[in-house]
Amino acid sequence: MQAVLARPTAPRRQIVPSALLGTLIFVAAETMFFAGMMSAFTISKANAVGGIWPPYGAPRLPVDAALLNTLLLLASGVLLVVANRMYARQPSHARAWVLGTWALGLTFVLLQAREWRALVGQGMTVTSSALGSFFYLLVGGHSLQAAGALLLLGVVAVKLWRGTLAPGLFTAAQVLWFFVVALWPVIFFRLYF
Repeated sequence: MQAVLARPTAPRRQIVPSALLGTLIFVAAETMFFAGMMSAFTISKANAVGGIWPPYGAPRLPVDAALLNTLLLLASGVLLVVANRMYARQPSHARAWVLGTWALGLTFVLLQAREWRALVGQGMTVTSSALGSFFYLLVGGHSLQAAGALLLLGVVAVKLWRGTLAPGLFTAAQVLWFFVVALWPVIFFRLYF
């Protein structure tokens, strides 16, 4: 009898890196979550008693502070675009841009917390009104998402510094951060105006 020799198989090539695929699935799920919450907010606002919105006694949302925060978040997205271009040329040149993105993102989250504290001080809580409920749900959900994306950007920064950053992980972090950046203006314009 003749022995059958197994042919060596070539290593499988990943079409989409696992980190990117997982991030895309997460972003799709989050898109549905926020779409549902924004729809519920729109219906609640349209059906407000007497057509009065925001509800009587609710504090005015700090539009100016939120606008500044929006600009900071958009600037962080621009820095990440530059970081991506630098990474393509020479990865070590992307470090400062990734850290700049991270710093602006952290500033965004901290200013959101400051805004919340001021609104709670004015009596707006999750249970004070429909506006309070939707505000903390939407803005809180977005802030949690931003904090998670900052954690991932921190991992990217450390791996970039060590020279061990896989391109798939960097792409996944970019997708998540760009989602955070793109979602905020939608929430801002719908909730604050």
